Amino acid sequence: MRLKDKVAVVTGAASGIGKEIAIVFAREGAKIAIADLNLGAADATAKELDPTGERAIGVGMDVSNEAEVDSGIAKVIEKFGALDILVSNAGIQIVAPIVDFEFAKWKKLLAIHLDGAFLTTRASLRQMYKQKSGCIIYMGSVHSKEASVLKAPYVTAKHGLIGLSKVVAKEGAAHGVRSNVICPGFVRTPLVDKQIPEQAKELGITEDQVIKNVMLKETVDGQFTTVEDVAEAALFFASFPSNALTGQSLVVSHGWFME
Repeated sequence: MRLKDKVAVVTGAASGIGKEIAIVFAREGAKIAIADLNLGAADATAKELDPTGERAIGVGMDVSNEAEVDSGIAKVIEKFGALDILVSNAGIQIVAPIVDFEFAKWKKLLAIHLDGAFLTTRASLRQMYKQKSGCIIYMGSVHSKEASVLKAPYVTAKHGLIGLSKVVAKEGAAHGVRSNVICPGFVRTPLVDKQIPEQAKELGITEDQVIKNVMLKETVDGQFTTVEDVAEAALFFASFPSNALTGQSLVVSHGWFME
């Protein structure tokens, strides 16, 4: 029980990577807040983890909305009396060439990834500083390190998360707070499934070619990263016992990107 009675907020946790992280954290003894834009899905996921509602709750949260973030984090603290771990995971993907990219869509993606990370971090740090302890984990990407065509705002946002995490690591150290970034490769989630036909259309190739020659071309074994892989990396960061591991980024990508 590596997270026994720790309180964790996971954003975008009603599905995909976020849901798997919540499942693993709960398995390891954490109390979980499932924060998601879809409150109904968040509540349903929380009930899967704990039907009694004593150790898991759903929280409706648009991470780009300051009032919703502040009230959502306050609800978690009121329920559980603490906040030990934030996993900033909520995100979207929109693909298009830069010359065709709509400014409104650019702003929407950056708002969810970067504004959302900032707002949830700020609200969480206020509690963590009171406790003199805490852990923040950002969901980056191989695109925090590398670029791909058609993904200008996504690559920009994921690079930005590494910068934010480094600042949090430096500012938070005096308060016992550490901060790190997980950088997965392509994970077969609904977000990635949606990209496959979109990229096939933009690049003029088949969907199979997108998977083989674009998404998995640089991996060592032609395999997708799994949600379980990413969740285990999150558990590693969340359960690490000291500030020796802070301000770092860990690539989980079947060797797509190597440092």
